[in-house]
Amino acid sequence: MLMQFCFKNVHSFLAALLRWIYMLVSGTQVQQTPVGHISRLKTRTKEQKEGSSTQLTTPSSVNYHFTRQCNYKCGFCFHTAKTSFVLPIEEAKRGLRLLKEAGMEKVNFSGGEPFLHERGNFLGELVRYCKQELQLPSVSIVSNGSLITEKWFQKYGDYLDILAVSCDSFNEDTNKVIGRGQGRKSHLDKLHQVHNWCRDYKVAFKINSVINTFNVDEDMTEQITALNPVRWKVFQCLIIEGENAGENSLREAEKFVISDQQFQDFLDRHQSVKCLVPESNQKMRDSYLILDEYMRFLDFREGRKDPSKSILDVGVEEAIKFSGFDEKMFLKRGGKYMWSKEDMKLEW
Repeated sequence: MLMQFCFKNVHSFLAALLRWIYMLVSGTQVQQTPVGHISRLKTRTKEQKEGSSTQLTTPSSVNYHFTRQCNYKCGFCFHTAKTSFVLPIEEAKRGLRLLKEAGMEKVNFSGGEPFLHERGNFLGELVRYCKQELQLPSVSIVSNGSLITEKWFQKYGDYLDILAVSCDSFNEDTNKVIGRGQGRKSHLDKLHQVHNWCRDYKVAFKINSVINTFNVDEDMTEQITALNPVRWKVFQCLIIEGENAGENSLREAEKFVISDQQFQDFLDRHQSVKCLVPESNQKMRDSYLILDEYMRFLDFREGRKDPSKSILDVGVEEAIKFSGFDEKMFLKRGGKYMWSKEDMKLEW
């Protein structure tokens, strides 16, 4: 009886030991238990296995939309004035430092209209901080241009690499229909004025255009060639649920939408413009790292903006996991380029 009991226990132990070795080899987890016992085994999921080897995303280029407020009412705007919140400047600087420590090389300030808050002084101090304190290779701004003054250039121009002005048409009436205008002020006159200031204060000049129903048949070749921007970004009008379409949106952009073929026709018409950089809906949707006014990364993959937690609360490494960022598409669309004005060696 005693020998049968011993053999039975040895057999059970060996069987359990063999199961334990098999599970280790096949990639399962074994819970630690008191000596002499082997607990129920827990199999690792496919997601856990893949997650352990996932490479961290480096935020080399970040777009910080620190305000949603704007003095224009562009009908296709996809970052509308849903809040008036702006971070205190020291908190914004703390977030920018976190991004720099995580690998940021370029920051682009946008909105809303970034020159609206504190008459551009808040923006100017962030620009100065990023270039002087953080020593970022590239600091840029996207603006509608209407509120920019020469005094701002005199105070902050040295710290700015690139200034992009949004201009969708070289027909003043078309700009007004789109919503890019304010009263009797000429958007095109301001565009040329800012262009001249960029030249005088050694800031690289760039133009952004959103191609839509009202400008898709226009030929801008002559005007763009004359202005000679370092880059002409041409975007296909993009629908974002909750921003410019759908329930609770502040815009109704459906009437601005063009087809892929219409967008391609526009590009073909301007193929002689060497500085043209096209961005279709497919390229735009997941190839940008965008921070909102709370410093949350925004994921556009589902056609809406799904925010991460703020980098101020959880850090960059954790928040960026929920950004939906596709680095391959970022590189494919030409997101990495010569973005420091020192490297551009422009003739001013």
